[in-house]
Amino acid sequence: MYRDIQVFSTDWQHESANTVKIFSGITEETKTVKINANIRSLERLAWHITETITEMGTKAGLFDENPLEDQPAPATMAELTAIYQQYSQRLTEAVQQRWTNENLTEEVPMYGENWSKGTVLSVLISHEAHHRSQMTIIMRMVGLPVPGLYGPSQEEWAAMGMPAMQ
Repeated sequence: MYRDIQVFSTDWQHESANTVKIFSGITEETKTVKINANIRSLERLAWHITETITEMGTKAGLFDENPLEDQPAPATMAELTAIYQQYSQRLTEAVQQRWTNENLTEEVPMYGENWSKGTVLSVLISHEAHHRSQMTIIMRMVGLPVPGLYGPSQEEWAAMGMPAMQ
């Protein structure tokens, strides 16, 4: 649970940059590939991550309305990435304008439960990390290079002339 808005903002900026790294590695040819009937495509996961910013933000009172509700995924990954970046930035601004460190312990109704505002911020970050992890597996399976997020990826180790950790 976050107790400091600036700490969240710094973490969110870092995590959002990681999300953009993943989205930027998805090609138009691979974005709709389904590796299994029970697994979302890369495009669907990317749009889900993006939609969740405005969905959770609206439920938590950070946005007055959910502009992405019932919207289809954009036509291209570049458009989807731009929309993600737009709402990621808007989320940061809304947190900084509407919430204070002192009210991060206040509860808001979220998905049939009551979460503290600080928990909402934690879940937003965990949610993205969870789905980015799914995306890296799919990226490997469809032959896309995977960017390093918390350290070098296999491809990045190789580019540095070093053996990948296995």
